[in-house]
Formats: sequence, C-alpha cells, structure tokens
Amino acid sequence: MTKTYLLEIGVEELPARYVKDTIKQLRDKFSSRLDEERIMYEEVKVYSTPRRLTAIITGLSEGQEDLSKQVKGPSKRISYDEDGNPTKALLGFVKGQKAELDDVFFVEKNGEEYVYLKVLKKGESTGTVLSRIVPEIIKSLNFPKSMRWGGKNIRFARPIRWIVSLLDDTLVAFDLEGIKVSNVTKGHRFLGSQNIEIDDVKSYIERLRENYVILDHEERKEQIKYGAERLAKEKGGRIIQDEDLLDEVTNLVEYPTPLIGRIKDKYLELPKDVVVTPMKEHLRYFPIVDDKNRLMPYFITIRNGNDEYLDIVTKGNEKVLGARLEDAKFFFEDDISRPLEAYVEELKNIVFQERLGNLYDKTVRVQKLSEKIGAYLEIGEETERNLSRAAYLAKADLVTKMVTEFTELQGKLGMEYANISGENEIVSLAIFEQYLPRFSGDQLPSTTAGAILSIADKLDTIVGLFAINIQPTGSQDPFGLRRSALGIINIILDKKINLSLNELFDFALYIYVDEMGLAFDYNKIKSEINTFFMGRIKALFEEINIRYDIIEAVLSTDIDDIYDMKLRAEKINHWLSNDDLTDVLQVFNRVSTLALKTDSSEVMRDLLTGQEIDLYDSYNKIEEKVLTLIEKKEYDKALDIFVTLKEPIDNFLDNVMVMVDDAVIRNNRLGLLRKIYDTMMLVCDLSKIVDK
Repeated sequence: MTKTYLLEIGVEELPARYVKDTIKQLRDKFSSRLDEERIMYEEVKVYSTPRRLTAIITGLSEGQEDLSKQVKGPSKRISYDEDGNPTKALLGFVKGQKAELDDVFFVEKNGEEYVYLKVLKKGESTGTVLSRIVPEIIKSLNFPKSMRWGGKNIRFARPIRWIVSLLDDTLVAFDLEGIKVSNVTKGHRFLGSQNIEIDDVKSYIERLRENYVILDHEERKEQIKYGAERLAKEKGGRIIQDEDLLDEVTNLVEYPTPLIGRIKDKYLELPKDVVVTPMKEHLRYFPIVDDKNRLMPYFITIRNGNDEYLDIVTKGNEKVLGARLEDAKFFFEDDISRPLEAYVEELKNIVFQERLGNLYDKTVRVQKLSEKIGAYLEIGEETERNLSRAAYLAKADLVTKMVTEFTELQGKLGMEYANISGENEIVSLAIFEQYLPRFSGDQLPSTTAGAILSIADKLDTIVGLFAINIQPTGSQDPFGLRRSALGIINIILDKKINLSLNELFDFALYIYVDEMGLAFDYNKIKSEINTFFMGRIKALFEEINIRYDIIEAVLSTDIDDIYDMKLRAEKINHWLSNDDLTDVLQVFNRVSTLALKTDSSEVMRDLLTGQEIDLYDSYNKIEEKVLTLIEKKEYDKALDIFVTLKEPIDNFLDNVMVMVDDAVIRNNRLGLLRKIYDTMMLVCDLSKIVDK
C-alpha cells in the first residue's frame, strides 16, 4: 500500500523572485534523494505561497528496497594461518559485517583470491528515511540572499516559523535547530486561523482553502488573470499582457481578489511609459488599454484577501498611485524644461567605472567607436550624422530626474526627450535602441544607427572591463557581459552585417588607449575578448541546431565575420547530406597531412612532371571558379567542385614521392599541396568534420 508525504515549510513572506527557482530545487532534491535512498514514489509536486513552501509526494513505498551486495575483505593469504585457522583479520571482517564464517566465499582478482561476504542490508521504513533526509534537503536550499535568525546556524531566504511533516496521518518528526515540527499550519495572515490542525495529507489543501489560502500557484494565477481581464473588459479595454508581472503578483498573494481603480485624467497627458512604469514596476498594478493600445484611465490591482470593503481598498490604492504619478508628472515637466543636450555635461558627475572614467568619458568613446564602425560599413552621410548625434545624446537621460527615480525608463525617456527637444526621428529612436536587446527574445534595433550604437555601447563596456581584468567567471557575470556579447552577435546576424571582429576589437581597444591612456597587455586582452565571443557564437550556433563538428570546422579557421560564419555553418550543415561528403573529406585529409609540412604555396610549373602537372592543371581549372563561389558565399557549391580533384590528387599521392631528398623538388610538391589546402581552408577546416 502506497503512502503520501506532506512537507510544509512555513516562512515569513518569501520574495516573489525566489519562488520559481526554489520550487525547482525542492522538487529536484526530493527526487534525487528518494532515488538514492531506494524509496519508490510516483510524483513530487511542489507548491508555494508567500508564507509557505510545500512538497507533496505521492505513491511512496512503505520502505526502502532491501539491498544485497558483495563486500570484499582481506586476501585469502592473510585470512588463514598455516594451520588453516581464521586470523584476526578475517574474524574482524566477518564480525564487522555481522556475518558468520560459513558465509565466506572467495573471488579471484588479478591472480590472488580475496574473501567476500554477501551482505543483505535490510531497508528502513519510509518514515525513518524521511526523518533523516528532510532536514538535509531544507538546509541545502540555496537563495540569492539568505539570512540567519534567532541565534540559529541555518541560513534561509526568510525565517522559518513552522514545519508540517506528515506521512499520511502520522507525524514524521525531525530536528531542525529547534524549529517546531508538527501537524499544525497557519492560514491567511489576517483572514485565516493561525492554528490549523491537519489530520492527514488528504485534508491539507482544503483546510488551507477554508482559511483563505489557495495553495496551487497555477490556480491563483488563473484567478488573477481571469478576474483582471473581466474587470478590464467591463470598461471596454484589456490589460497589458505581462507574464513576468502576472507571475510576480501571483507569488505575492495567498488569496487573490482583483479590483479596479481610476487614474485621474491629468496623468494621462503624460507619455504612456511615464504612467505605466510606476504602476507596473513599483506598485505591481495592471494598466488597461483600449483597442488602439491607448492607455485608459483605469488600473487593476490584486488584493491579498477577500472582497469585503473593496471600495475602501480601491480608494487607498488610487491615493497611492496618485502620489506616485504626481511625482512622475513633476519630474517629467522639470526634465523637459531643458533640451536633452543640456544634460550631457552633467554626465561628468556620474562614475561609469572607477578605472574607466565617468559617463561623459563613455559617451566620447562610444561616439568615436560608432563613427569608426559606421565608416567601416560605409554608411551614408545622413546615417553617419544621425549616428554621431545619437551617440552624443545617448546617455543624457541618465541624469534626468525621471530616469534617476525610474531607472527602468532609461532609453525610453531619452527617446521621448529627444523628440520633445526637436531631434529627428532616427536620432531619437537610436537613443532607445542602444539598449536593445535587453533580454533573451527581446526586439532588436530597427535602424542602422540604432544597431551600430547598440554594438558600440555594448562593446565599449565589454572591452573596458576585460582590459581591467573584470571578466565573467563561472556563473558570475555581474555586469551582464555575456548578455551584451549575445546582443552584439544577434544584431549583426539580424542586420546581416559583414564586420570583422578583429578590427572591431582593435577599434574599441585603441580608443581606450587613446582616450583613457589605459595600460594593459594588448595582445592578451584582445585574445581573451576573442575567446569570450567565440564561446557565445558557439553556444548560439548550437541553439539553432548546427552540428557540433561543423561549428568546430568554421570556428577553427581565421574567419572573424560573425554573419559569414553563420552562413558557412548553415550551408555546410545542409551540404553534409551530399553523397560526395566522403570523397571531399578524403581529398582534404590526404592533402593536409603533407601540406602542413610547409608554409609556402609557391609552385614552379617547369619543375613538375606527370601526375604533378595533371594535379596542377586540374587545380588551376577550378581555382577561379571556387574563389568566385566563396566570394558569393556559395560555400556548398565550392565544396562540390573540390570533389573533381579527388582523382588527380589520388593519382599524385599514389604515384609521386613527395618527401624526396632534393629540397627544391620536395618544396615544390609540398607547395602544390599547400595551395590546394589553403583554398579548401577558405571554406572551413574540413578535418573537424565527422563522416557519419
């Protein structure tokens, strides 16, 4: 007969952002430990509310499976004396295993016999195992920030105030630094009982519901979503969909009740983001928009409680929001009393990084780097002017009152203020687009100026921090450099920009030397930055299902154009189904073995004879065509042509002695092979491809 186990960890309000990871940890740790302990189970379900973490494990076996194993003892040689009597070594081994001498048998290992015992380890009951492993599991949970309380050694996200531990209807007690373990839980902090006895696991969820606690996160989420959408629809609008906000609000309440409040009309005269940001980011309210996506004079918030006195609660929320929006209105109107350009000088007062100067210094560097990238890409004069202007104004909004108060609005308000200041649309949009993409799956810059500015801003940060030895290590990346590098890569791929990483890194590093006089090991830092980017490129290619050997084949060449790398990888990935794959790989591998013995590809035709001339002429016939295809980025077609060299290469290598004593003849033959090898390497390093 199977059993069900309930663990509830009662805490002071758990931060909403901790919940998702903690649920996964608790589920995974229980599953892992139960497997280790040989306890059978059907499912581990984990729930949470702001005041509790709950695990319910169903289908538990009554105990561990018995474990039969062979235990190795001393060698037979030292287990018996000359008369065949057991020695102390053997007797001690048998006693330690709680066995009898008659149970002993021998197994030969590496030419010598050893004593063995077959030991049966009786399984413990499930309750006994749980009482041992549960406190270990609780202690092993990790959080972004943990705390101690009440003189205890245990660290947890918030103080643990009670623990419920039941196996069906039986208490499973354990010691966790004196924290009470019982069958008593607590309901809603204000509406429910603070002393709820749970008779058995089956009644647990309903007892909580009776006391205004909905345990299931998904059920609370659905209630919030449905209730909010219903209220918005009654006003002729809809809520702005925001899954992150919905999840956060769900994790802030135990008994959700949506309510709708009103926004004063004067605040709707402000830009939409100025109103929406305080509502969502600071107050966790849901804004309402009409069918044209215009902000309506309503908001929805979620009460952690029932529907009593909702009119009073609604007025209170309207008052809180009104105060926030009044501040926003004051800040906004004060900010736009001056043009955006007037704020640039104030950037000198804000440190970007102690050794990398202030935000004005960064502005100067990004402006120069943007101009260098623009010149490299040969952008038009108008785009060049817009890019330079956007780069100069890019960080100006960071010193405005509004962005100082609501940092989430950086870039968005820069765009708004630029428009109000009379800057053209491209300049204004580029100021916002410098921060794109902000997260995985985010939109990418739509303008050329915005794309280049975003690349320059991110690259300046990466290069500067690498130069002063602040680099991502393991899971630590406090400055988000991995995200910035992926942002650069995605922008380049989206815009189909052919840009040399080698030159790009040089641009950024030289500016730091010229502008900041920064001293560092140039070649070492440049190599580290290149390795860092290659790691991100490799990960991105893996995500789009490029074969691992093709990734290695492309990344092992001197190619440093990200967009070109992707084209090659995709073309070769598709080409691998070609029937000629084996022939091409054989051609390359036979050639490369000898070609790598020289660095010279110089060939004197008058020194060639027989099969050498056939190979030389065959190569010359295809060389121009191959180079043209490579220039047109038709790499798969270039590989098709290389197949035609198989026969002349085989004839050459089968009939010509390359490594002769005559250095001139030897080098000439090696040079011919090197010429073919170098041309094939213009596609990729075929030695990395696995012929499956």
